Amino acid sequence: MKAFRWAMVVVTLVGTFAAAAALPVRSSRLARATGDEPHYLLTAMSIAEDRSLDISDEHAARRYLPFHERNLKPQGKALEDGRLLSPHEPMLPALLAVPVAVGGWVGARVALAVLAGALAGLLLWTAVRRFDVPLGPAVVAVAVFAGSAPIAVYGSQIYPEMPAALALTAGLIVLTGPLGNWGLAGLASSVVLLAWLGTKFIPVAAVLAAIGLIRLVKAGMLRQSLALTAVLALAGIGYLGAHRAWYGGFTPYAVGAVNAPGGDLSVIGENPGLLWGRSLRLIGLLVDRSFGLAAWQPAWLLVIPALAFILRRRPVGWEVLFWTLLAGWLTAAFIALTMHGWWWPGRQLVVVLPAAVLIIARWAGTSRWATRLTAVLGIMGSITYVWILAEGWRTKITFAVDFAETANPVYRLWSTLLPDYTAISGSTWVRHVLWVAAAGLLTAAGAGWMATLRQRNGPVATTSAR
Repeated sequence: MKAFRWAMVVVTLVGTFAAAAALPVRSSRLARATGDEPHYLLTAMSIAEDRSLDISDEHAARRYLPFHERNLKPQGKALEDGRLLSPHEPMLPALLAVPVAVGGWVGARVALAVLAGALAGLLLWTAVRRFDVPLGPAVVAVAVFAGSAPIAVYGSQIYPEMPAALALTAGLIVLTGPLGNWGLAGLASSVVLLAWLGTKFIPVAAVLAAIGLIRLVKAGMLRQSLALTAVLALAGIGYLGAHRAWYGGFTPYAVGAVNAPGGDLSVIGENPGLLWGRSLRLIGLLVDRSFGLAAWQPAWLLVIPALAFILRRRPVGWEVLFWTLLAGWLTAAFIALTMHGWWWPGRQLVVVLPAAVLIIARWAGTSRWATRLTAVLGIMGSITYVWILAEGWRTKITFAVDFAETANPVYRLWSTLLPDYTAISGSTWVRHVLWVAAAGLLTAAGAGWMATLRQRNGPVATTSAR
C-alpha cells in the first residue's frame, strides 16, 4: 500500500511538471496563444469579470495582447444585439475563469498542468485498482505517456482536451466499479461535462451513457436505469435550450464565422465524398509523419497489439475501454474536419487517450518483455518531448505551427519511415500499405504471440497495491 501511494505521488508529479515545463513554449512565432486558445481565454475573462459569454468589450479593448501579440480576428459572427460570442462550448472558459482572473493566461496554463497531473494519478489508480495491472507495469505505462506528447502538451495548451480526458477517466472509473447512487451521479456528471466541454465529445459521452444503461438493465436495476435516462434527458433538453438561447442554434457553431460559417453541422464538412478520403485517418492518426501519435511517441504503436490482446482475452472492464476508444477514434477519423491544423498533433484523440493508456498498461502487465518494450519506446518518446521543449524554450520551434521542423535526429530518422498524408504521393501510398500490413502483424502479435510469451516468462513480479 505504501509503494502504491508513493507511485501515485510520482506519476502525478511527472504529469504536472511535464505539462508545466511547456508553459514558456509559444504556440506560434507571432503569439503565445493561437488558434482557438485566445478565444477561450477572452471568454474566461468575460465570465470572470462580467458573468457573460459576450466578449465584444474584451475584443474591442484588445485584451488579448498579452498572449496574442497580433491583431485577433473574431471567430464568431456579431449578433444583431451587438453580442460577440466565441463559437466554442463555454465549459472550459468557465473552469478557467478563476485561474485567468488570478494569473491571466499563465494562470490558465498552470491550472491545466495541475489537471494533467491529476489525470496521471487517476490513470495509475484506475490501472491498478480497476484493471488489476501490476504496479510496476502500470507506473511505466502511465509515466511514459503522461510525460510525453500529446498528453503533456495539452496539459499546457488552452484547449478542452485535458478536462475532457479527466471527465472520461472519471466515467471509466465509475463504469468499472459498483453503480450505486454515487456511481450513477458520477456517470451522469461525466457525460454532461463532456458535452459541455465540446460538441465533438458527444459521441464518446453517448457511449459512456449507453454502456452504463446496458449494465443497469442487465443487472435488473430498471429503476436506476430509468432514473439515469431521465436525468440525461433533462440534461440534454437543458443543453439544447441553453444553446438555442445563447447561440441561436443547437451548438456554438451556429455563431461561427471562420470554422463553421454554414451553421451547426458545417464544421464537419459538407461533401459526403470526403468520408472515403478520411478513411486514411484510421491509420494516419497513429502514423502520419507530422500529425500521428507515434511520430512523437512511438509507444503509442503498442495500442494495436494491446487492443488485440484485450479483445482476445476480454478481461473485466475491457468493453468500456474498447468502445470509448473506438468512438473517439471514429469521431477523429470521420467527423472532425481535419486531423491537420494549427495545433499539436493528436488533439482530436486526447479525450480517449486515457482508455488507450489503460489498454496498453493492461497488456504491458502480462510479461516482462511487454513492460520493457513499453519502457524503451516510451523513453524514446520522452526524449523527443524533452528535445522539443528545449527547442521551444529557445524559440526554435512552436507548438502549433512549425514543430515538425525540429532538429531532433531521432525524429528526423524515424519520420522518414512514416507516410506524409499532407502531401499524397506514390511514396505516401507505399508507406501507407506497409503500415497497414505492419498493423496487421501487430494485431496478430497481440492476439496470439503474447499468450506464448506469457506462458514462457510468467507474470511480472511486482509489488501489489492491494
